[in-house]
Amino acid sequence: MKYLSFFDDIEKIVLYDDLSKFLGVNDDGILDFSYADIVKSAGHSCGTVAGAYLMALHGLKALYGEDMPQRGEIKVELKKSPTDENTGVVGCVLSNITGATTNYGFGGIPTGKYNRRDLLFYEADIESDVRFTRIDTGKSIGVNYRPKRIVNPMEILMSAIKPDAKEEDIRSFPVRFQAMVKTVFENADKVIDIVE
Repeated sequence: MKYLSFFDDIEKIVLYDDLSKFLGVNDDGILDFSYADIVKSAGHSCGTVAGAYLMALHGLKALYGEDMPQRGEIKVELKKSPTDENTGVVGCVLSNITGATTNYGFGGIPTGKYNRRDLLFYEADIESDVRFTRIDTGKSIGVNYRPKRIVNPMEILMSAIKPDAKEEDIRSFPVRFQAMVKTVFENADKVIDIVE
């Protein structure tokens, strides 16, 4: 798959998944997710997908500190409903990374171990956009994503689809749009807030 070179500059999200080790996917159970992996599962790269990736990257770092995040052992809550704006996209990205699902994921082996259901919740009563909670300790971290502090994705999109869009704006749109995504990643410290 050919993709933009800046994707390779984005830090990977590394987790331990005991289910992966148990089923023989690899010897150590360690999985890493690149932004390119998430783009493939989402089908596109945009400000929302980038933001969800950054919320997972920085939220899990804040939640686990020096420890490796434990995939399948993380509760994920989103403040909005899946059909409100692009919250469903965010939920899908976070599900792919953490393994958390609503009622449709892996139900576990016959002993009940490795259950991934009922770990992802929408319309949660939380203050932040997203909240991650460790199942083992109960520790929680909230995360907010505020891209408009540095970019305006909708303005770029509208420049290419409005009725009077200029040919040059339409032609340059893909480049300008991905440049916006790159800017989001380059300014992660400005668009991501961790809420202790």
